[in-house]
Amino acid sequence: MDFDPVEFLVTASVWVLPVLIAITLHEAAHGWVAWKLGDPPAKALGRVTFNPLKHIDPFGTIILPGMLLLFSGGQFMFGFAKPVPVNFANLRHFRRDMVLVAAAGPGINIVLALVAALALHLFDPRASWISEWAVLNLINALKVNVILAMFNLMPLPPLDGGRIAVGVLPRPLALPVARLERFGFPILITLLFILPWIGGKIGVDLNVLHWAVLIPAQWVLDGILWIAGLG
Repeated sequence: MDFDPVEFLVTASVWVLPVLIAITLHEAAHGWVAWKLGDPPAKALGRVTFNPLKHIDPFGTIILPGMLLLFSGGQFMFGFAKPVPVNFANLRHFRRDMVLVAAAGPGINIVLALVAALALHLFDPRASWISEWAVLNLINALKVNVILAMFNLMPLPPLDGGRIAVGVLPRPLALPVARLERFGFPILITLLFILPWIGGKIGVDLNVLHWAVLIPAQWVLDGILWIAGLG
């Protein structure tokens, strides 16, 4: 099938806004909560803002989403923003506030997903092309926000779930988890890419992304749809 750039752009257009809003508000929420709890760097650097330009990461916000769009034929887009700087030593109550700052990102994504689900009641996709376009944006906003929240809640530093684990676990358990942060990126690469590849070679399901992120995301999505009266 020949590549149609116009069709690609039209299809991609229903992903751009959901992804940008999801990752921008995710990082802004971290910065806002950190600022309110005594840590000023994010505010001082202008990161407590809804302006996506302040949160752009060259790879996570431009290259990765573009590659996913291209290789999926415009059917899927995902990404991440530049992490908001947080100095946890500035927080008034270190362990409690670490949990609150970390939970703010996934929390706002769940709120955005619920708002998108409720907003679906406002549009009839049969009414006009703009209604259909809006419905597709809202459906993708549901998917992106829930997946982004569940991915970030994986209990591995520096992901939000890892920070939450450090904040709630007893100190003897929290310290070893905290020490994993320096190895967080290589561990993520291993879990998300290398293990599934090995599993495919030996015939064992080692797809961590599927059972640790996508399956819980489906449960959360079902719950949100039920709350919104769409389930």
